[in-house]
Amino acid sequence: MLLAARVSAADSGWRGAAASVAVTPEKPAWMAGFGFRNRPSDSKGQDLYAKALALDDGAGHRLVVVTMDLIGMPRTLRKNLERRAAAAWQLPPQFLLLNASHTHSGPEYSVGGVPSDDMVLKDPAAGEAYGAQLEEKLFQLIGSVLGKLEPVTLTYSHARAGFAMNRRFPTPTGFKNSPNPEGVVDHDVPVLRMAGTDGKTRAVLFGYACHNTTLNLYQLSGDYAGYAQEYLEAANPGAVALFLNGCSGDQNPYPRGTVELARIHGRTLATSVESALGANPRSLVEPLAAALAEIALPYAPTPSREELQQALAAPERDQKERATKLLGQMALTGRLPADYPYPIQVIRFGTQITLVALGGEVVVDYALRLKKELSSSLVWVASYSNDIMEYIPSRRVWEEGGYEGRDSILSGPLHPGPWAANVEELIVAKVHDLDRALRPAQLLRPAQ
Repeated sequence: MLLAARVSAADSGWRGAAASVAVTPEKPAWMAGFGFRNRPSDSKGQDLYAKALALDDGAGHRLVVVTMDLIGMPRTLRKNLERRAAAAWQLPPQFLLLNASHTHSGPEYSVGGVPSDDMVLKDPAAGEAYGAQLEEKLFQLIGSVLGKLEPVTLTYSHARAGFAMNRRFPTPTGFKNSPNPEGVVDHDVPVLRMAGTDGKTRAVLFGYACHNTTLNLYQLSGDYAGYAQEYLEAANPGAVALFLNGCSGDQNPYPRGTVELARIHGRTLATSVESALGANPRSLVEPLAAALAEIALPYAPTPSREELQQALAAPERDQKERATKLLGQMALTGRLPADYPYPIQVIRFGTQITLVALGGEVVVDYALRLKKELSSSLVWVASYSNDIMEYIPSRRVWEEGGYEGRDSILSGPLHPGPWAANVEELIVAKVHDLDRALRPAQLLRPAQ
């Protein structure tokens, strides 16, 4: 069982609540994440869930973290929910965090006609219907947790889990998707525990940087993260376990391929969470602060009309489809977009923890860098947050190329070209700007 908190809930000043709702498709659904699938799901290994954790610091700030056992989320879902939450409960957008586990064993869907995971939906009507139902369920879930806040305590701790491995393997002809035991990783398992006045666990929010790609079946599942949550909830009746995906764009679980391996990785992660909670947890007693911004993330020079017209004659079907869609976009707007509105969110628990939430499939270099550079002694970096538009390479990965560097974005139909070489510098600089603006006065250094 998880350990009791050190500060009593009655004295902590915190109020909190957690809840979950099933988001499993009611009938067979086309699945997201692997392009080879040629038919809908045929079974269910696990239910899929959306879960919410609400916190009120007693100083006028409320935070809601929503996690989903889904491939991702389109920008429209985030925008719709932040608008509705602000109108219904006066929740500022910067205090709403959405995160997807990126399971490749969930449904593909859209909200507002924008495909998730940069894909063309195989069943647009079903995908749009699922997206509309999902938005309503998430909206009701947010209202549910905000409506039942009770005194709680919060603690933070962390441990490590070792099944994630870098998947960018260098070869004489470039990087291929294969286990690279020498590649960079982030094995940290950050954990936030919420306990009630009786000392029992009400919620556990935990993270890890690893793709949810153990499974490539036609079976709906939360993959290893789904099993980890299942194990933690079974060990702590009445508690809600929430998984916050980290900078796992270039990380895979190994070995993989079977349900048994997904269960093993889930058990490994759940054990790491329980180990963390027994390892001198820190009581969180300082108030919340949050900031949310979008930056114009630039593309490299986009193709000309002439280049796209030439691509129509290419032998590769995906290149023809891409060129057709980009030419259609150019016909509608007169040009291709030069950049994408990229979301960056920073949430601080006073001087104790800084939580950074980045959009897209961010590679692990970002987490390792931000943990070194930010002012807090404890830094938690999540990706797959608020909008999942594409892979986000670091400068190193951009220069190396390969799938996460450029190939993925060039195989999809919605982006006009790869990102510019300086996207890491732009993203990290904005994180620092937001963190600096939120930093308590005692930590601000005078300008030199």
